[in-house]
Amino acid sequence: MTAIPLEHVLILACILFSIGFFGVIVRKNTLFMLMSLEVMLNAVGVAFIGAGSVWQQADGQVMFVLILTLAAAEVAVGLALLIRLQQRFKSLDIDCLSQLKG
Repeated sequence: MTAIPLEHVLILACILFSIGFFGVIVRKNTLFMLMSLEVMLNAVGVAFIGAGSVWQQADGQVMFVLILTLAAAEVAVGLALLIRLQQRFKSLDIDCLSQLKG
């Protein structure tokens, strides 16, 4: 069984990260922005796991677990903001977030 070269893994991670970054920059809907951030975090996780696999270290998998923990916290806070934004302004437009104070 042959291993996947690190270059291919990093190219995949770069493509995924670029798609996520493009989604964050272009979209105004906060739900789509959160999904794009998740794609970016998964791209970083793929890069860590690929590098750890090539170097035969478990550090990549440990970092991926930390990234998943960070993503779960980000989703919890982000969804709370989305619920508050939807209740108050009846919209998920990112420009409405600047009006939330409290």
